[in-house]
Amino acid sequence: MPPRIQIISILICVFLVAYVFELVRRRHLSEEYSMGWLVTGTSMLILSVSDRALELVSELVGATLFTSTLFFFGLLFLMVICLHFSIRISALTKQVRTLTQHVGILDHEKRNLEKKMHQAPWQTSDSSLEQI
Repeated sequence: MPPRIQIISILICVFLVAYVFELVRRRHLSEEYSMGWLVTGTSMLILSVSDRALELVSELVGATLFTSTLFFFGLLFLMVICLHFSIRISALTKQVRTLTQHVGILDHEKRNLEKKMHQAPWQTSDSSLEQI
């Protein structure tokens, strides 16, 4: 790999790993999601530093250019992350829908109870024992 591209890819990987640590430290990113980013950043850093590892992986993938291998794995990671987030968003959407329905039912019951409380005792058909 050309030295300029190698230096740029190393800097990007180091920045990515450091930034993920900072986001976790500030509680902007949960540990659950940080592991994927840290593993990817570290593996990309290893591939960027070690020419032999990059050659081996490039041969396994069938890439002719080493930079193509790095971009391929970066793109593959982004596709996996997008799929994971799509699954999480779908589950959260379903959960929000269920919670909204429960809140609507509770609000309806609350209004019915408020109506019963504001009615005069002679207007209700319930006996005084049932009201207690």
